Amino acid sequence: MLCLRGRVSSFSHLAAAAAGLRSSSSSSSSSTSSLPASSSSASSSWRQPASPPLSSSLKHVRLLAHSAANNMAEEAKKLAAHAAVDNHVQNNQVVGVGSGSTIVYAVDRLAERVRQEKLNIVCVPTSFQARQLILQHSLTLSDLDRHPELDVAIDGADEVDADLTLIKGGGGCLTQEKIVAGCAKHFVVIADFRKDSKSLGEQWKKGVPIEVIPMAYVPVSRAIVKCFGGEVNLRMAVSKAGPVVTDNSNFLLDWKFERAHNWKEVNTAIKMIPGVVDTGLFVGMAERAYFGMEDGSVQVRDPPVN
Repeated sequence: MLCLRGRVSSFSHLAAAAAGLRSSSSSSSSSTSSLPASSSSASSSWRQPASPPLSSSLKHVRLLAHSAANNMAEEAKKLAAHAAVDNHVQNNQVVGVGSGSTIVYAVDRLAERVRQEKLNIVCVPTSFQARQLILQHSLTLSDLDRHPELDVAIDGADEVDADLTLIKGGGGCLTQEKIVAGCAKHFVVIADFRKDSKSLGEQWKKGVPIEVIPMAYVPVSRAIVKCFGGEVNLRMAVSKAGPVVTDNSNFLLDWKFERAHNWKEVNTAIKMIPGVVDTGLFVGMAERAYFGMEDGSVQVRDPPVN
């Protein structure tokens, strides 16, 4: 994190330099107007090299600042992932491997510990992405047919509220993630500081993902809006024509809700709509969340005691 702080400090210097460009530009124009005639004629044969446009300098500062923010978020993901793997994975365990960008660091750390400590670990994936990560790191791959009970499942989240209620499914793997988490004795969440909220919807603005049978997406959308308001959109693919298709060959809806709800009741009600496979609401499932923070620390959150 010291390196990141150094980069942020350098951006302040760049911003100061950009401000200096403004002042030097104005002072340069005033000094030129006060030059004697002889100096003016001499300048016709020699010109000072042009400074880069001010807008270009400011854009460069913004790009550097954006890059530093991304680096900070990635470092925060890594911190949370390593803490969870170190605290919850032991020898001779079956581990559920989640999906998403944060889980990449968890698998890296898991593979590192397997090599260094000679651990006997079996991994059950939640998606095609997770399966590929397991194979790429030469970890032992299994499934719920052979290992229907897991010791621990580690996964990311799109948002985590104060009660450890999660929104998941931004990457489209919510149903298999929920199945694997439900088969685990312990379900642990890893995230960076941007995913931490007091209530759902503060940070994550894309809504609650809902996996549906393709033929039912229109009636399901109408039923959700009728019961709970808000707006429901069919998630469309970016690099192909048509909707996103899940690993289960289903469609995804994104429900943008307008207010806070009793999420346990909402989750149950939506799942009862014919055609719904599952929702991205994970209520009462996570027993601990690890958040990598901007200052290089890791915050741990347990569910509130009722």
